Amino acid sequence: MTAPLPDLSSIRVAVIGLGYVGLPLAATFGKHFDTLGFDINQRRVAELREHHDHTLETSREELQAAARLQVTDNPADLAGCDVFIVTVPTPIDEYKRPDLRPLESASITVGRAIGRGGVAVFESTVYPGATEEVCVPIIERESGLHFNQDFYAGYSPERINPGDREHRLETIVKVTSGSTPEAADFVDRLYGAIIHAGTHKASSIRVAEAAKVIENTQRDVNIALINELSLIFHRLGIDTHEVLEAAGTKWNFLPFKPGLVGGHCIGVDPYYLTHKAQQIGYHPDVILAGRRINDGMGSHVARRVAKLMGKRNLAAAGARVLVLGLAFKENCPDVRNTRVVDIIAELRSFNAKVDVHDPWVNADEARHEYGLELVAQPQPGDYDAVILAVAHREFVELGIDGIRKLGHDNAVLFDVKRVLPRQGVDGGL
Repeated sequence: MTAPLPDLSSIRVAVIGLGYVGLPLAATFGKHFDTLGFDINQRRVAELREHHDHTLETSREELQAAARLQVTDNPADLAGCDVFIVTVPTPIDEYKRPDLRPLESASITVGRAIGRGGVAVFESTVYPGATEEVCVPIIERESGLHFNQDFYAGYSPERINPGDREHRLETIVKVTSGSTPEAADFVDRLYGAIIHAGTHKASSIRVAEAAKVIENTQRDVNIALINELSLIFHRLGIDTHEVLEAAGTKWNFLPFKPGLVGGHCIGVDPYYLTHKAQQIGYHPDVILAGRRINDGMGSHVARRVAKLMGKRNLAAAGARVLVLGLAFKENCPDVRNTRVVDIIAELRSFNAKVDVHDPWVNADEARHEYGLELVAQPQPGDYDAVILAVAHREFVELGIDGIRKLGHDNAVLFDVKRVLPRQGVDGGL
């Protein structure tokens, strides 16, 4: 006899992983259901108990409003929960292959805590099939329970956009799915209780997984096209943004811009899809070509800056270069998969001395993740080149004159994001 699904009126929800995705989710569930947020990082749990979120995705007021939320780093506390929602990172390794270790570890944690009738829902971005092929067998092994008899699974992909104060968890349509029709209905009702924008119930877990991974693959390929156009137009001596502005007057022209493609989604997710495609014997030409273009843009920026310096008789070797911004996007402390590090690495390969300044990024995190020592306050007039890599509001407010003062009179100013007036900079994408 199959186990009954939990009763929504009395469930206890566990959220596994309290990062950029998990914490807003746990806080929102904590307004409606008894919720336990779990993270293996003791420092993270300690700060959340003080209603502080260093990622800035959830405010003190929002955490205080989640009256039914508790947080823990003790896996034993997960016993007795009915629903386990996994929101751990799904990165890639140095060979651009999916690194499923965090997901596998979380599945072990769920398997040791889940009881009969429990539901495991995954939000982490994966390739189609990963939930049922990788996660479910681990839960079965650890729990001794049988899938779709004793416990159920679901997949509801996260759509968190770090730093975005307009598109929040509750205001974005949530895709849901389940391992049986009844489980799918349950997962849909569960999220429907907290998502104001509504839900979209997919026909299967694999469809929901595929929908998530192509959301960011589509953006990646489109940005790659614009990046390739910018490489072409630079060689033709044409301003890319002027071309885009002119083309944008047509009603159906898509408004993508050139730039660095980093972050936890767009620069990573396509590799999950290409990995699965290659497993089944298909070589995804377009997707991988887009990835190669986007992964090369940081080096392209550094080489452009070196050439501009050379035209002013400033040798790259021994030059002092200031990079403004390390986060993967503006007005956000998130440094996951930031491609600014590619600019830094390429400049250092020319033996340039590179300083990095970012008022949004935690210095300890920059040191831990990338071995970079951030400069708290750059000294004016010290630099041969200044690269505006991330359009934080603090940098935009400095304006041309304020940023120019950071370099000497003959210094190069390169605007990666093209947020400064064109006539005041020496180059940009």
